[in-house]
Amino acid sequence: MPEEIDRIILRVAQVMIHELKLEDVTPETFEPDVDLVDEVGIDSMDLATVALVLQDEYGIRIDEDDYPKLTTVRFISEYIQKKMDK
Repeated sequence: MPEEIDRIILRVAQVMIHELKLEDVTPETFEPDVDLVDEVGIDSMDLATVALVLQDEYGIRIDEDDYPKLTTVRFISEYIQKKMDK
């Protein structure tokens, strides 16, 4: 199971980098525990964009009420994994 979460973390990082046009970072070097709002500067619109892409990709629903909880790539990945396990 750890391999699955690692794959999701890598994919979430790829989506973040692509959708938000982040520079100087790769999916492999994107720190999964960095605070996306305070340290990366992602705002609610950025998060909504990423959430829509991830919903489509993983076939899950990310509730808007849950957005404030999705503060790191690791939290987002764990959230996706829980949704997929249901």
